[in-house]
Amino acid sequence: MKLLLRVLGVVLLSCAIFVMAGILATWAPDRSVQQLSARWAPAPSQFLPVLGMQVHLRDEGPRGDPLPIVLLHGTSASLHTWDAWTQALTHQRRVIRFDLPAFGLTGPHPDNDYSIAAYVRFVVAVLDQMGVQQFVLAGNSLGGQIAWGTAVAHPQRVKKLVLIDSAGYRLQSTSVPLGFTIARTPGLRVVMEYVLPRGVVQSSVRNVYGDPAKVTADLVDRYYELTLRAGNRQALAYRMDQLHSGDEAALKGLKVPTLVMWGAKDRLIPPDTAQRFLADIAGAQMVIFDDLGHVPHEEDGPKTVEAFKLFMSAR
Repeated sequence: MKLLLRVLGVVLLSCAIFVMAGILATWAPDRSVQQLSARWAPAPSQFLPVLGMQVHLRDEGPRGDPLPIVLLHGTSASLHTWDAWTQALTHQRRVIRFDLPAFGLTGPHPDNDYSIAAYVRFVVAVLDQMGVQQFVLAGNSLGGQIAWGTAVAHPQRVKKLVLIDSAGYRLQSTSVPLGFTIARTPGLRVVMEYVLPRGVVQSSVRNVYGDPAKVTADLVDRYYELTLRAGNRQALAYRMDQLHSGDEAALKGLKVPTLVMWGAKDRLIPPDTAQRFLADIAGAQMVIFDDLGHVPHEEDGPKTVEAFKLFMSAR
């Protein structure tokens, strides 16, 4: 009996040591904006005070462009997701992109309000402060829903609309990134405020790519480090609690010229959703990319931006 108790004690101690080692290996405290800015906010990044937040943004291209292009990223992404598009567009067009509340270097909303209505107010406030009254608006995933929500609320300001694997209808996902699942799970999401295995981020990014082999170490670094921005992990949990908000019925009254772009290998918001946007938005056009996933603009910037340019050139 004593021998059995000793063996049990050794097993329990070994388990405790193993757990502690795992926690220490994945311990990931918050990082300040100052710590992250050297790598993720070099010029032309700037910070603009809007609605109680210091908004990380980039404003590039000719200032004389009468119709700037505004790009909105999706959940857990950042303005960097548009790097390829920006590089392709800014020799002729003004391109504005910024980190949305809860993500990137902008960080949490002061009231933890992550409703679509709050995001629309945020986008309009940023552009008002920049003196931009009319614009082309493109968004991916969450950014897509914010984009069409902005077009519904301010149709006189949005001259063209581009929805890339956009949210907006109730999700019918066939696969959800691990990080999102954790953020939706009470208990687990509290733990993830203190520990964050890099493998969780890598798995999540690979999940949204049509070809996971395209996910590089540098790409994972970006998603991982910006997730550690102080407050972002808690903010993601709040956002997941406010996941479905918006007025789907209002889409049927939208009169803005619209392009719907989709990755055929999107498992988070499958391509059937693209057909719903096409049916609900009068006159909408659609482009499907057979080999791309949920973030086609990031996965293959050159191919997707050419489709955008074609849409922009049409009258």
